[in-house]
Amino acid sequence: MAASNYSLKINRNILDPSFESYRLSLDPIPTYNVELDAAVAEVKLKDSQYTLDHVRAFGMYNYLHIDPWYEDSVYFVDCKGRVLNFTVTLDTALGKPREVFRMPFDTSRCEEHVCASLSLTSATWAALSDGAGRLYLFRTSMRRENSSLKWEALFSEEMGEPFTILHSISHVQAGVHSMEVLLLRIQKEPLPDSESKGSGYYVSLEWITVSDTNKDSGQEKYEVRKRRELRGKSVPHYAAVEPQGKGLMVASDKPFVFTHVDETLVEQSAAEAMEVESAADPIYFWQQTMEDITVSVRMPEGITKDDVLFKLSIHSVSLGVRGFTPLLEGQLHAPVDPEASAWIIKDDKSLEVTLQKMCEGPMWPELLMGGDRRGEILSEEQPDLLNERLTYLTTEDLNANPDKDKPPCNSQELEDCDGFPEDSSSVTRFDGDSLKPTHVVNLGSHQFLFTVDLNPSEMPCFCLRHDVDALLWQPRPDKPSDMWEHIATFNALGYVQASKCDKKFATCPPNFSYAALGECLRRVFIYRQPSPVDTVLFNRKQGRQVGQVAKQQVASLDSNDLVLGFRATNERLFVLTLNNLFVLKINN
Repeated sequence: MAASNYSLKINRNILDPSFESYRLSLDPIPTYNVELDAAVAEVKLKDSQYTLDHVRAFGMYNYLHIDPWYEDSVYFVDCKGRVLNFTVTLDTALGKPREVFRMPFDTSRCEEHVCASLSLTSATWAALSDGAGRLYLFRTSMRRENSSLKWEALFSEEMGEPFTILHSISHVQAGVHSMEVLLLRIQKEPLPDSESKGSGYYVSLEWITVSDTNKDSGQEKYEVRKRRELRGKSVPHYAAVEPQGKGLMVASDKPFVFTHVDETLVEQSAAEAMEVESAADPIYFWQQTMEDITVSVRMPEGITKDDVLFKLSIHSVSLGVRGFTPLLEGQLHAPVDPEASAWIIKDDKSLEVTLQKMCEGPMWPELLMGGDRRGEILSEEQPDLLNERLTYLTTEDLNANPDKDKPPCNSQELEDCDGFPEDSSSVTRFDGDSLKPTHVVNLGSHQFLFTVDLNPSEMPCFCLRHDVDALLWQPRPDKPSDMWEHIATFNALGYVQASKCDKKFATCPPNFSYAALGECLRRVFIYRQPSPVDTVLFNRKQGRQVGQVAKQQVASLDSNDLVLGFRATNERLFVLTLNNLFVLKINN
């Protein structure tokens, strides 16, 4: 079954169209500094790791990990191979990080090793990668009550090429405890350099299921039960496994597709491959004149006329490849003449259909009634007509259209932070059984800002830029018709963050009381939600009283080291550098 295209539904009740700006507050942010006994295990990119994907995956990696089950507790790995926990009980009496596990940190066995990574799987389990290809799974006990206890490794196995852990979950089904772990790798294309396209690398996501295979004997024994691999051409902005391992969500600039299951190549027809690769884009394009309509449908390469299934009536059309669901099917916007219509195969990879309108003259606003994948291309006659109607938008006369009271927007007034990314990314939901995409959301120019774990019982959230604002979205896999919920808005943050050229990290706390931006070096910016003011303020331009003010604060850290980690809680912001851990008291 083909993936259905969906759109994100904005909750306008939590938008603030009257938001004006952030006011700079000079109130100091209490900042506490903890000097580390050993430096953080930072891994610098090698000459062979030269692509943008390497920078996104490893160069911008967040070395600090917050415990969603115990929010004032963070973890990181130091250069001695120690997994360290730092828990805050009193800001003015901070202790030292405590070791919970030490791994044999011999990275010399792997020349292309990457940074060690940690994922807190549940309140009592965790997953760790040593950066050289080994995966550990731990029973940690209840960390809230015993944050200093040593972790017990119940699984330790080489998993192949080096990887980082993107996400992990724990669940029990039919009495069997399992953990789902998502691994990220950047690997060289198997083709020789002369034949490979692009950077010569591809991105691999491996979804691993590890289960207790000895539950009946009373002695736990965890083994890999299933391995599934997806491949794509860009590092995902977001990737997470659904609760109970029922599915997988991936947000990326380029599409991903499952290629292997337990090292066996996934059989995929040409029609299915084409459907997956173009799921976020129109699968057909069409243009019209006053008399007819021409539709160009992308088809698998090498099809013949015997493979094509085509049905046309006065009011409907159906077009597809034998053995698969139709690529184009539905009720036409208006009647056509089947006798005067025809189709031909062009270039062995597209099929062109000509539809004769029953009534000449009216232009169709859509090809199919309620069609999701329409992609209209203007015919030769239409640009002249549109040019005549819209000339005033490009003229040098600032008020070329006398019907308009205000002059049109001047493109020269746009700033760099008004720009949008060239690539159009998408969010895809894959079914855990069929491994096929079931839902696709084309994000268009909505820039991806950050990912954050807010509620341990839910999937991680992601934040997107919408116009000037930043909107936070919570995946709801149990609601197929409304799978992504808009849960919070950070006013003007989309615009503000784009102006920070040195921005490395962005995040927010579970209560959405502020958003934080961290630069590569030293500076941290806090943007608070609007709050009532104690004194009477007036907007002199509009002559009205101001009831709420949104404050901006800036903190400068006492360190010349690069920022390596950045995590927020409702009360505190944790910032990790090579030799220090800073705790900023944001809320009381």
